[in-house]
This record gives sequence, structure tokens and C-alpha cells, in this order.
Amino acid sequence: MKIAIPTANGQLCMHFGHCEQFAFVTVDPESKTVTGTELLTPPPHEPGVLPKWVAENGAKFVIAGGMGQRAQQLFNENGVQVLVGAPADSPENLATAYLNGSLQAGQNVCDH
Repeated sequence: MKIAIPTANGQLCMHFGHCEQFAFVTVDPESKTVTGTELLTPPPHEPGVLPKWVAENGAKFVIAGGMGQRAQQLFNENGVQVLVGAPADSPENLATAYLNGSLQAGQNVCDH
């Protein structure tokens, strides 16, 4: 299973559309372990581009700090679930916390 996490400077980027790279974290849900991480540079941010790109790169889940409602809807339409309100941390720590059920989602920092 792959989890996509927008990053800047190696940490979760709070504003989804302004990230430098996406960490595609491959995880084993049964053993609850991270088995690999690949950093990819996304295409230019335009409505509808990132959800399709994330899905094409094999992710079924996105962990984000903030994301607008329309973007969340577009991800869902592309078969990708979204969790917003995640704290700033490394992609591996966020993925591990999600697998262990300990990821504390706070407020969506994006309100548009």
C-alpha cells in the first residue's frame, strides 16, 4: 500500500498545493511497517492535476496538513482517501502513526 504525503524540507507541508515534493511511502499494513519511501516532484499545481497524478503513482491514501474541500472531492473521485489536519513530521513517522492508529488529526489548515 502507498501513502502520499506532500513535503517541504523533509516534513509534511501544511499547505497541500505548495509542496516541493511528494513522499510516496510504501507500507505493509499487516506488519505496520514502512518498507520504502520515494520522493517525486509533482507537476505544476492546477485544479485536478495532483489527484490524478497521485493516483497514477499508486497511492490510495493521502496524509495532508491542509486541503480544500474541492481537492478532497477530486481525490475521492480518483479513488484516493484523504486525511487532513496531520501535524508537521517526517513522512515515515506520519505513515507509521497512521498504521498504528495513533495519528492525531487536528484542524484542516486550508479553508478554501
